[in-house]
Amino acid sequence: MWHEHRLAADARGSGVPAGAASDVVEETFVLGGRTVRMLRPRDADAVLDDVLTEEDPADDRLPFWAELWPSGVALARALSGQPLAGRRLLELGCGLGLVSVTAALAGAGVLAADQSPEATAFAAANAAHNGVGLQTAVCAFAQPGPLLAGAPWDLVVAADVLYEPGNVPELLWLLPRLVDDAGAVWLADPGRPMLERFLAGVDATGWRCETILGEPDTVTIYRLRRRTVRQD
Repeated sequence: MWHEHRLAADARGSGVPAGAASDVVEETFVLGGRTVRMLRPRDADAVLDDVLTEEDPADDRLPFWAELWPSGVALARALSGQPLAGRRLLELGCGLGLVSVTAALAGAGVLAADQSPEATAFAAANAAHNGVGLQTAVCAFAQPGPLLAGAPWDLVVAADVLYEPGNVPELLWLLPRLVDDAGAVWLADPGRPMLERFLAGVDATGWRCETILGEPDTVTIYRLRRRTVRQD
């Protein structure tokens, strides 16, 4: 359940970035019987305006991280019912950290990764806001050194990461290097145009793709595992 009320939150000392990003509100979710309280910028457009004042900002500076997207909510809900205690979990494109925080609350050891340092700062702040710890890494899919250093992961998760064509080949190269035969990848997608191309690439690389229950009519969650893994 997602509580629609939004509470003003004081960002001083919370570890969130300065500027418009420091003006935050709190949104509350109930996931798997646990309450998850997430800080996010009050006005994502104001955060974008801050970025646009920079001299020639790169595309990767665009603050996609500054919102709680439906795919992240769906993925967090799906994970909240899983036995994650003691498992090592990597989130790709963590954004504000809802999925990572939910997994940490369930007992997983989490690395939350994003190409945006503002995103990982919020993920760490939201973990602290919920009384749990996690690790963070600032890196792009094409520069995954910290992610590969921790492989193989028990579970790799990602929400709405197929928004750019270039992400497809990068993820098709990266994902098989992050998990072994015992691991799995969960990917939530709202029907981005690049999804069909990604799933075709997954099939060509010899992975089993299964659909997991997600947000009805809006988000589908896919579980990817190597075809050599026997299913019970």
